[in-house]
Amino acid sequence: MSRYFTITEVANTLGVSKALVEGWRKSGKLIPEEIGGVERYSEKQLLPFDAYRQLAETQWDKEQNIRPLRLFRSIELFAGAGGLALGLENAGFEVALLNELDTYAGATLKKNRPDWNVAIGDIAEIDFTRYRDKIDLLSGGFPCQAFSYAGNKLGFGDIRGTLFFELARAVAEIQPRVFLGENVRGLLNHDNGRTIETIKHKIEEIGYTLVAPRVLKAIYYKVPQKRERLFLVGIRNDLVEDINFHWPSPYKRVVTLKDALKKGELFATDVPASAGQVYPARKKEILSLVPPGGYWRDLPDDVQREYMLKSYFLGGGKTGMARRLSWDEPSLTLTCAPAQKQTERCHPEETRPLTVREYARIQTFPDDWEFTGSVSSQYKQIGNAVPVNLATAVGRSLIALLNEIERKVPSEKTEEIPELNMNSEPAAFVWEKGRKYQLARATE
Repeated sequence: MSRYFTITEVANTLGVSKALVEGWRKSGKLIPEEIGGVERYSEKQLLPFDAYRQLAETQWDKEQNIRPLRLFRSIELFAGAGGLALGLENAGFEVALLNELDTYAGATLKKNRPDWNVAIGDIAEIDFTRYRDKIDLLSGGFPCQAFSYAGNKLGFGDIRGTLFFELARAVAEIQPRVFLGENVRGLLNHDNGRTIETIKHKIEEIGYTLVAPRVLKAIYYKVPQKRERLFLVGIRNDLVEDINFHWPSPYKRVVTLKDALKKGELFATDVPASAGQVYPARKKEILSLVPPGGYWRDLPDDVQREYMLKSYFLGGGKTGMARRLSWDEPSLTLTCAPAQKQTERCHPEETRPLTVREYARIQTFPDDWEFTGSVSSQYKQIGNAVPVNLATAVGRSLIALLNEIERKVPSEKTEEIPELNMNSEPAAFVWEKGRKYQLARATE
């Protein structure tokens, strides 16, 4: 029996806008049928699209059975509030060390996983040599503002951009079998491709072979959010021969905001109540006029002019402004603040910003994952995170890769991972039992 899809479902599945699907309808590229008074598109019409075929032929269920052949240990840098770390743990990795500069994000890690070894402080103050040849995977989402389309795009001219070289230093000192880097898609084409070429040369210099970088769309990995992230996977040169890395297969369908906030396939209950920001009175009045899935152009013209001010006369869609989400679509990419004028993320029914727990659900954090600090800090931690389900999918692919390497080159390491020493010398910090201690450079 043939399946049929609404225009919204087609747009979600193919990862395109409804306006584009409407254009295809007008040009005859897609021809809908009227079923129950609603125009719908048959599965047969979607099969020529690669995005749909990948969902229809996915190996997702098979990949759920991937398990590590032995204990694989990981170190994560720039760990944030734990989206990537939790996903890798779900996939089967054991965390040996996490490093994070932000105090509240580090406290979030310790609150949820008291047994994790969390070093809070400047990565430049940590000597990683004591972990040499004891770690299977080193991962890190090195700070991305320098490469973001929304940032200043200075790249390596920005001090944050140079933090990639700290990740490279850690890889060189630790010599893990595999490393994973994560960043915004803007890095791929930044500075006309020169930035990614610099990164590739550095990876080659430290003795690793880079898998062709891939931008993954979170909507295809059981994440109800239109978020795209660039992933870099490197394999140590002495292990790379006849070894193949396979990116994760997509989930069977695209999940939506309703899946995130209501009881169903993703979560066993409706989203729990939590703190959240509020709109000023006039802004609330204006946003109450925006329909689900709409934005500032759906307002009356006089209200558009009032809300947009000089931006009313500028080019571009500015579709994030005065934006209300829709139940039957994935959320737009979450930012560090849900009520900023340029990146509005209004609840689909109630006229308010998304709450902290709604934010967390859209990033697929479990409800028992607690965030520390002020409400603003919690939004920032969640907005900066890698979606957990996306990280889990990538993690399974990394487990499969390490399994393949292990079959070819069995590990002979049996020694325990050394602990980092804590004393009073100035250096990085580590959280333990709710208190902050100074952490000296590790020494053998």
